[in-house]
Amino acid sequence: MGINNIFKIFLPKDKVFHQLFENVSGVLVKMGEKLVEIVNEKDYEKRNALIKEVEDMEHQNDDYTHQVFTELGRNFITPFDREDIHALGAALDDIADYIYASAKKINFYHVDPNDEGIKGMAVLIASGCKHVHNAVLELRDMKNIRKVTEALVAINSLENQADNVFDTSIEQLFANENDAKEVIKKREIYQVMEIVTDKCEDVANVIETIIIKYA
Repeated sequence: MGINNIFKIFLPKDKVFHQLFENVSGVLVKMGEKLVEIVNEKDYEKRNALIKEVEDMEHQNDDYTHQVFTELGRNFITPFDREDIHALGAALDDIADYIYASAKKINFYHVDPNDEGIKGMAVLIASGCKHVHNAVLELRDMKNIRKVTEALVAINSLENQADNVFDTSIEQLFANENDAKEVIKKREIYQVMEIVTDKCEDVANVIETIIIKYA
């Protein structure tokens, strides 16, 4: 092996990891926006087509996440701690998984998404994904810590709002819905959508750890 090739092994792969994370978070923004479209689409078949788009994006993010872990195994030097890279990759992947699960369950259970709780959760998820993306973008150079902090605070606030929407939705569901099957189905959808906001908060926690270590 030539000296140049040996040197390349030990070069930091900042651009590789940062680009992959930015790819993932960028797709999450699109998934969040598509989820809002889904819950506002009245036609079952049109919703199915939108859900298929979310599924394709979830698979795309799986590929990006796999590349993150592959690069982690290849490189000795990384932009930040290996465990933080792994944690961030896994947490971002979880958001995609649960967005897709939320979208899929709406049509799987034949639930009418014209529901205040479902629509409210979708808006919060879409907003959370945008803040996650903004925070990830700032990891590339970590020069604007204030912008990162604002994004992390916003994510935590959205998670609290989602908890409130969940509690209110469950209360109204039990008060107004007489069909036990409908109660079970909607409750599960509320729960999965609320988990998405929890996963956004998990990403915020990982990024906060990275910022504390390296900013």
